[in-house]
Amino acid sequence: MRHTNGSIEVVCGSMFSGKTDELIRRLIRATIAKQKVQVFKPAIDIRYAVEKVTSHAGSNYDASPVANAAEILAKLDQDTTVVGIDEAQFFDPEVADVAQELATRGVRVIVAGLDMDFRGEPFGPMPLILARAERVDKLHAICMVCGDEASRTQRLVNGNPAKYDDPVVIVGASELYEARCRAHHEVPH
Repeated sequence: MRHTNGSIEVVCGSMFSGKTDELIRRLIRATIAKQKVQVFKPAIDIRYAVEKVTSHAGSNYDASPVANAAEILAKLDQDTTVVGIDEAQFFDPEVADVAQELATRGVRVIVAGLDMDFRGEPFGPMPLILARAERVDKLHAICMVCGDEASRTQRLVNGNPAKYDDPVVIVGASELYEARCRAHHEVPH
């Protein structure tokens, strides 16, 4: 089944907000609709499985790990109508151009990723993708301090907030990160 119009959909938010679960839900629906789906993830993300996108809740979907955005185009099958891209914040800036090119070709592109890094600043190529998207869904987690809605990712180092000048990219899960609301998100300078 071919789409008449391509599009870019973004599912973003903090860690533990359900981004990958929502991506997988949309991919499964596309599969049920007998659309040809291909999913890509950054090769750096080996937390759960190398050839799957996997949510913190445990759901998963087959995926191809790629070293950079250009590999998405190189590995794309001719008849693919839906492309999923997980953990887009870890890709090079070219991923925004790849998503744009695919959408222009008539492909439905579903992108999931962190919109902000642990500092609370725009993360990698996500602002470029967000600006080009037809649809953006920002999901929220639960603040691990107060239980309110969380929109930020708190990195912890030995149980304390990471400092502003710590490295931006450290792949991890609940051993390194917590979801926090604005009031409880801390980034010491």
